[in-house]
Amino acid sequence: MTARSELLTMELHTAAWRVAAGEVSPVDLVGACLDQAAAISDTNAYISVFEDALEVAEASAAMIRAGYRIGPLHGMPIALKDNINVAGKLTTAGSAVLKHNISTSDATVVERLRSAGAIIIGKTNLHEFAWGGTSANVTFGFVKNPWNQERMPGGSSGGSGVAVASGACFGALGTDTGGSVRLPSALNGITGVRPTIGRVSNAGVIPLAWSMDTVGPMARSARDCALLLGALAGYDPRDPGSADVGVDDYAGALDGGVSGLRVGLIEGYSLHHMQAAVEKAVREAVDVLQDLGAVVREVSIPDIEGNISAQLTVESVEPSTYHQRSLRANRDDYADDVRLLLQVGELIPAVHYVQAQRYRALLRQQMLAAYGEVDVIVCPTLPFTATPLGDTLVNIDGEDEDMLSAIMQFTGLPSLTGLPAVSVPGGFDQDRMPVGVQLIGRPFAEATLLRCAAAIQSVTDHHRQHPPVLAA
Repeated sequence: MTARSELLTMELHTAAWRVAAGEVSPVDLVGACLDQAAAISDTNAYISVFEDALEVAEASAAMIRAGYRIGPLHGMPIALKDNINVAGKLTTAGSAVLKHNISTSDATVVERLRSAGAIIIGKTNLHEFAWGGTSANVTFGFVKNPWNQERMPGGSSGGSGVAVASGACFGALGTDTGGSVRLPSALNGITGVRPTIGRVSNAGVIPLAWSMDTVGPMARSARDCALLLGALAGYDPRDPGSADVGVDDYAGALDGGVSGLRVGLIEGYSLHHMQAAVEKAVREAVDVLQDLGAVVREVSIPDIEGNISAQLTVESVEPSTYHQRSLRANRDDYADDVRLLLQVGELIPAVHYVQAQRYRALLRQQMLAAYGEVDVIVCPTLPFTATPLGDTLVNIDGEDEDMLSAIMQFTGLPSLTGLPAVSVPGGFDQDRMPVGVQLIGRPFAEATLLRCAAAIQSVTDHHRQHPPVLAA
C-alpha cells in the first residue's frame, strides 16, 4: 500500500481526530484527495474538482497551528453531488441543460458543512437530474464502479459513492429520493444515510420529487456518517419542508450497543426475491445483531406490495412538473432516458397520482404500527449486486426484470413513508462486488439506526475493505 493510499484509507472520524491533534495537516488530506480524484478520472466520479480547495486547506492548517478549530469536520475534504449549489461554482445536475449554470449562493447544507470546518473539494457526477438509478450519464460520462469498472455504481449519487469508496474524498453528500444515497452506498461498499424527510434542508438543492427528496451523508462508516449528519441536521426556515425537531447527538449515541433492541424482518418481504449473495448478507447482519443482544422478530406490513407502483408514479409526476417548461425549451439537451421518463410523467392521470399519495399515507400508517413491535426493520438495500454498465435489465430468481423497478424494491419503503434509513456494507458476492444491508427506523430515529450500524461494524470489517484503486 502506498503512502497516499495509507492516508486515504483512514476513516473520516480518524482523520478529523488526527487533524485536531496536529498529527496530519488538512493540506496533506486535500492534496491527496485531489491527486486521487485525478488518478481515478476514468471512473467519471467527478464533474468538477476545486483546485482552490488547497488554499482553504492552508488556511485551515494555519488555524490549527494557532490553536483554533472551527468544528468537528475541521480540515476534512468533502465532495458534493452536483445538484447542490455552491456559490460561484458550476452546478449542472449532470445535464447539458445546465452546463453553464453558475450558482449565486450556497445551499444550506454547504453553509453547515463549512461552519463545521469542512473543505469542499469538488462536485460529483450523477444520473442526469438525479432521475435514474445507474449514473449512466451521457453528458459527463457513465460513472464506473471502482470494484470493477465494467459494472455500474448505482445512482443517482453514483459519483459520490465512487469518490468515497476510492478515497477521492473523506465523505460526500448525495440526494435521496427513491434510494439515490443508499443504492450507490450499497454497490460501492460504503455507508449512506437517508434522513427522515425534513431532517436535513433541501434549500439550494435542485429537486427531483419534492415530496420525497432529502440530502444525505455518504462515508465509509456509521461513525463517519454520524459526524456528517450532526453537521447537516436541523431546522432551516429557507426550506418550507424543514422539520422543527430537536437534533440528537448522533456521534455520542454510537456506542450504546444493541442489547434488547427489537429488530424486525418484514414477513414475506425482507428475505424474499433477491440474489443469493444479498440474502446471505442480510441473514448474516441479522445474526450479528442477535449475537450482540438484539431480539429478532417478524412484523407484518399488509399492503407492502404496492410500493413500487406508487413510487414510480410519484417519482414520475413530480419531476415532470418541475421540468415541464425546461423540457419544451431544451428538449434536445436532455438525455434520451431522462427525457422519456419526463414525457411519461406528464401522461400519468391525476387520479393515479392522488391514489399513489393515498397509498403512501396507508403504507406509512402500517409501517408506524410495526414500530410498536420493533425498533429497526432490516432488509436489503437492493436485491442484486452491480450489473454491467449500460444494462437496463437485471436477473433475479432466473427472470429478467426492469432495472428501475428492481432498484426500488426495498429503497421505496423509507422514500414513500418519509422514514430514515441507513445502508451498511454487508459483504461481497462471488465476484467481490459489494452488497448493502438496509436498516429502516421510525421518524427522526437516525441515532438508533446509526448505533445499530455501528454495532454491526464493530464486529465486521466489510466497511474497511477497499477497491483495487485504493488497496494497491
